[in-house]
Amino acid sequence: MGGLVLVQDSLLYFPEKITPAQLENEARAAGLAPWPGIADYRGLLRAPPASAGPVRGTVILFHGNAGHAGHRAWYADQLTTLGLRVILAEYPAYGARDGNLGELSVVADAAATLAAVRKQFGEPLLVIGESLGSGVAAAAARADGNVNALLLITPWDTLKNVASYHYPWVPVSWVLRDKYDSVANLAQFRGRSAVVVAEGDDVVPARFGRTLYDRLPEAKRLFSVAGAGHNDWYEQVDARWWQGMVDYLLPG
Repeated sequence: MGGLVLVQDSLLYFPEKITPAQLENEARAAGLAPWPGIADYRGLLRAPPASAGPVRGTVILFHGNAGHAGHRAWYADQLTTLGLRVILAEYPAYGARDGNLGELSVVADAAATLAAVRKQFGEPLLVIGESLGSGVAAAAARADGNVNALLLITPWDTLKNVASYHYPWVPVSWVLRDKYDSVANLAQFRGRSAVVVAEGDDVVPARFGRTLYDRLPEAKRLFSVAGAGHNDWYEQVDARWWQGMVDYLLPG
């Protein structure tokens, strides 16, 4: 148990580091741009094409616990065609960013990213979180207080419950430093929300996402992806699914 206390960050966060030069090259190849810039990098930006019409709003995506933001370019592929500006937010200590791991550092940084996006682009803001990112998104939305809509993909209710599922022999409440309690963080959320669970998820089993959904205030919707696991759910949905999701979360 003492060892788990010392190494718990390495069990939760799996950052991949790259240099600023690698970041720029990879971003360019994927049709993305460092945002706000390479010197003050917080994420990767892609604007919608002119053919999509007027910009409908801005998406801020908080990714899962592995890799870096550049690995989620497919979100931009889907959402920019619907008229949305997309920012793939990066965490401290991930990708080309410096900083510290841990809930306090990551959530404070995410809230600062939301504030910077709102200052530059205005509203509406659609915040998307996948897996770990759903916990980050929930906490950042609470800190920000003005998020218009939330899409939480393969989320948990609390990190403690997921940790207890994977390590049933550990007194998790005693040793877990990061809480990511999305139920508490979203208890007063007043925007629209959607929860997506993958029926075959063995990393964050669907029951944890359903528990979160049950505790969310209205307005909310639950989406279940049959036959999908934690890391392949997006292969089971199509452009029509994304269109319906965005139409619900950002009506009008």
